[in-house]
Amino acid sequence: MRSSTNDAALVRLPRSVLVLGGTSEIALATVRRLIVRRARTVWLAGRPSPALEAAAAGLRAQGAEVRTVAFDALDPEAHPEALGKVFAEGPVDLVVLAFGVPGDQARDEADPPAAARVVRTNCAGAVSAGLVCAAALQAQGHGALAVLSSLAAVRPRRADFLYGAGKAGLDAFTRGLADAMDGTGVRVMAVRPGFVRPWTPPGAPDAPVAPTALTLAATPGEVAVAIEAGLRRGARTVWVPGALGAVAAALRLVPGPLYRRLPL
Repeated sequence: MRSSTNDAALVRLPRSVLVLGGTSEIALATVRRLIVRRARTVWLAGRPSPALEAAAAGLRAQGAEVRTVAFDALDPEAHPEALGKVFAEGPVDLVVLAFGVPGDQARDEADPPAAARVVRTNCAGAVSAGLVCAAALQAQGHGALAVLSSLAAVRPRRADFLYGAGKAGLDAFTRGLADAMDGTGVRVMAVRPGFVRPWTPPGAPDAPVAPTALTLAATPGEVAVAIEAGLRRGARTVWVPGALGAVAAALRLVPGPLYRRLPL
């Protein structure tokens, strides 16, 4: 059923957020920012762990009601039940799909099952969870799904093409899902950061800089700012930083022999 929800309602910042990948630094930075704005209810979905509980405690300290949800990207058969329980408790305004693994390129090339696991986590698991959430958002008639893609989805690099393969599949899925949800009251947004520097607490040494100038590094907080801005304007694609979109467009046109020689 098509929703009559108008565009103005779709770009309001969320009051309830579900994070798939509840320990993701980017997702947590985004949620912290949204709690300051208007978010009050948060579900953190991930494998049960002290890190997941610590993330929940940190958000509770900001005044939000936070619950954890047992979720495994590699168990798609369990996704409908696990995520269905969240939506059964009330409307979810925003889903942030933020789980994924970088893998170890050299090791995984020599271990095909491990390589497949990286791609299954970053793509197949996200496809399953994304479809479950999109259907639930459509059933309630409103909401947004923000999917963490990557510059690696644009063109594979020798250094991490297994990770890039998963992200490329995820990115294609996200773009197709955005088209499928058009007119339903559900917005789907692909978020494509380049190299993301780890968060460091105040007073700590600076985090490592980007390996090359072409990666245009960002912090989790900067990605969170871009996600909020994308939600406000109802964007389908968000590059972080914004100049990365032009870099990606240029990389698509670089001939193969030259591309392989770039310091990427």
